[in-house]
Amino acid sequence: MARAYTAATVALALRAPSKWVDNVLSHNHVSGVAQKAQGVSRRISVQGVLEMALARTITESLGSPLSRALEIARRLLASGSLALGEGAELSVDLPAVQARIHQQLELAVEIAPIPKRGRPGGKTKRGA
Repeated sequence: MARAYTAATVALALRAPSKWVDNVLSHNHVSGVAQKAQGVSRRISVQGVLEMALARTITESLGSPLSRALEIARRLLASGSLALGEGAELSVDLPAVQARIHQQLELAVEIAPIPKRGRPGGKTKRGA
């Protein structure tokens, strides 16, 4: 099975706020995201991380809405370029982006917090 990452790890790798990652995953379709049920943490594949990284770059650089940026990122990841119209093309150096994201993920895995699951512990009685 391919490697999957937590939202916290992805946020560190993308140098994005964890709230941004959570909002992207909650409100948009991202390829390679495994989400089973409420209370089970999401697992994001490398493909999903790449898609989010490109979408973040597109949004920040071009001002594109996030949902549209995710669509563009999917198309760029599939072919490496996207025809925009007469003589205009958007392209990405996929090997360079993939290498950068893999490196950032390796570093993020080292420092990412492991999410606590389950109910919080109860209060302890004083003097007990």
